[in-house]
Formats: sequence, C-alpha cells, structure tokens
Amino acid sequence: MTTSGKVAIRLPEELTSSALFLLKRLGMAAKERSFSAYEELGLHPYHHAILAVLDEGTRETQGSIADSLGYDRGQLVGLLDELETAGLVERRRDPSDRRRHVVQMTTTGRKTLAKLRALSKSLEEDFLAPLDERQQKVLHALLLALAEEHLPTCRRDLA
Repeated sequence: MTTSGKVAIRLPEELTSSALFLLKRLGMAAKERSFSAYEELGLHPYHHAILAVLDEGTRETQGSIADSLGYDRGQLVGLLDELETAGLVERRRDPSDRRRHVVQMTTTGRKTLAKLRALSKSLEEDFLAPLDERQQKVLHALLLALAEEHLPTCRRDLA
C-alpha cells in the first residue's frame, strides 16, 4: 500500500527502463508537490521564477521577463497582475518607450522571495533525500548538461 491508501501497482519494465519516461513522471511528481506547497503561501512556482528573474536586476520589462522564462507574454501579464495585487511587484510605463512596462520587485516582494527560496530548498532536499550528496551533485550536473542542450534559456554561454 502507498501512503494514500491505494495499492501500488508496479509499472511495466518497458516504461521504467526508459529515462525519458522516468524524467516525465518525476517531473510531474515534483510539480505536484511544488504547487501544493506554494499554494499554502497563496503563490505558485511561476511567481517564484518571476521574482527570481527580477532579483537579478537585468530583465525588468514584461517582454524580457517572459522571454527569459519561456512564458507566453499574455500569461505573464496575468501572473504579474497577481503579484502586483499581492504587493510583491510594481509596474510602470518605461519613460524611454511608453509601449513597454518596467517591473520592479517591492520590499515585500524581496521578503517573499526569501521565503520562496527557503520553500524551494526544502522541497528539493525532501525530493532528493533518497540520494546521497555525491549522487545529488552528479544528478544535477547531468540534468544541467541536458537542459543546456534542450532548453535554450539554460545555456551558460548566454549573456
């Protein structure tokens, strides 16, 4: 039995022998856990990502934030509306180009980002707990190598 009281049924070997299948299923499990934990704070991982980008201080227009995260620009507007309503960001017209909005994190946003970072660290530690420290480093290096190849915004050679 699993912790949810359901009987665990083993997946076919064909599926568990596939790295892509395992990555997909683990990604879904990690996403589900993350969303549940973030919802307790009234936010979600997309908000965390936006605040993290803003904290770098290099991408402050709505368009550059959307592009760096791979978010649809329309989706980003809705997420920024939520962050602005929560008092975590402020938007204003770019004085040099009135068509653009510049986004800045508020003091409350910085405090919230610190909480989100702690939550994210805790989630990662919990999820990766079955692996020892060396295995976690190897896993991260392998995932980063794949991400740099298949996810253009993860490339280290981007400025």
